[in-house]
Amino acid sequence: MNNKLKVLRAMRNWSQAELADRLDVSRQAVNAIETGKYDPSLPLAFKLARLFAMPIEEIFDDGYKGGDDAG
Repeated sequence: MNNKLKVLRAMRNWSQAELADRLDVSRQAVNAIETGKYDPSLPLAFKLARLFAMPIEEIFDDGYKGGDDAG
């Protein structure tokens, strides 16, 4: 899953450690999410959305392009 976390963090001049403290997670967790090695849990995704005042889908892109497959 692609995300804008690194860009959003850099715009605020926060280190990974500072963001981790705000989220109550480890710096390693922030790094893993930024690099796409780990997808955040839903509660953590909501925390990120609240912290950056953005909808989750503006921070994370699952690659879904839409379309009418609902039948």
